[in-house]
Amino acid sequence: MTRLPGVYPAKKKNGETYYRSSITYKNKHISLGSFPQETSAHQAYQLANAILTTPSYQINSYSPKEHVLSFHKWVILINFRDNGIYFKTPIYIRHRFFEYYLEQKTPLKFAVDDLFYYANHQIMKRGGHLFVADFGMQVNILSRYGIKNFAVPGRDFLFMNGDDTDYRYENIAIINKYHGVQQVTQKGVSIYVSKIHINGDYIIGRYSCEDEAAIAYNKAADLLVEKGLTKEFPRNFINKLNQEEYNEIYSKIKVSKRIKNFNPPL
Repeated sequence: MTRLPGVYPAKKKNGETYYRSSITYKNKHISLGSFPQETSAHQAYQLANAILTTPSYQINSYSPKEHVLSFHKWVILINFRDNGIYFKTPIYIRHRFFEYYLEQKTPLKFAVDDLFYYANHQIMKRGGHLFVADFGMQVNILSRYGIKNFAVPGRDFLFMNGDDTDYRYENIAIINKYHGVQQVTQKGVSIYVSKIHINGDYIIGRYSCEDEAAIAYNKAADLLVEKGLTKEFPRNFINKLNQEEYNEIYSKIKVSKRIKNFNPPL
């Protein structure tokens, strides 16, 4: 039986037939997806061929109601056509940066330095956070900038140009890089408030140095654990200090009496 171009029948475990669609372009074999009917698989092949040979097809002309291909595949094909590079993720290369099309209307912008990483890692969205699967774990993409999990935009870091889809390194400024430490301004002077969450936030102290505030957080966490509080607190690591320097500050740093006198519930 003669099959329609670009269509290959396959069987599910229950014996039901479905149809795979694929196309070859510039010696690259590209899978277009699986479809329940042979005609829809062939339509995908025809559409892919049109995209790869017709410049009038653009990313913003995609319509889920009109086009049988997924939007991600649509972006992949247009990028391959325009830039001659095939990626398995929905990337489109621009001049000196690239866009990752998590959604059609709001592409994420990244520096060229991140191209290889996101060409091999699919971005997912969970509860407003952006993740990739890396070594079997969900990793927040903000961690690539040294931003901690659950950091708050506008408080802990800023998008310098106001565009929260622009993840180029020069556009992200970290304000608070340590757990439990927040920079505040009082009478025109920047200080660092160290807090720890137990049942609500407990203020550990206010410090003139960010590193000292981070060490104070660690000391407060250690004291609470020593008192029998069964909670796992993240710890801050201060790269610029060696162990001797860290220990000296740790021994001298003061924490609030509320932390020192805290008694965990029985």
